Amino acid sequence: MAESFKFELVSPERLLLSEQVSAVVAPGSEGYFTAMPGHAPFMTTLKPGVVQATLANGGERRIFVQGGFADINPEGFTLLAEHAMPVEEIDAAELDQQIRNTEEDVADATDATVRSRAERRLADLRNAKEALGL
Repeated sequence: MAESFKFELVSPERLLLSEQVSAVVAPGSEGYFTAMPGHAPFMTTLKPGVVQATLANGGERRIFVQGGFADINPEGFTLLAEHAMPVEEIDAAELDQQIRNTEEDVADATDATVRSRAERRLADLRNAKEALGL
C-alpha cells in the first residue's frame, strides 16, 4: 500500500470523512493545493470549492466546502469547513439561490469593502459551480 496520512474533514453539522489518504486537493484561499504524505506544516483559510481525497485503499471522495480552515501537521490533515457536503448530495438549485443572493449583496452594497467581499464570494461560488459541473 502507498504511503498515507490521516485526513479528517469536519463541518459544524457532522464528521464527513476520517480516513487514511494518499493525497488531498483542497481549495485554499490563494488557490487549490495538494497535500501528500510528509507535507510541511501548513495552515490556510479555504474558499468555496471541491475537496478531492484519494483514499489509501484507492477510492476517492469529493466533498464540496463553503470555506473554512485547513491545518496540516505531522499528525495529519484536519479540514474544518464552514459548511460541507458530499458532491453527490449537492442541490444545484440551492447553489444557484446562493449565487442569486450574493449577486443581490453585490448590487445592494453601499460600502466598497462590503462590495469587494461580496464580489469575491460571488466569484468563489461561480467557480465552485463550474468545478462541480453544474
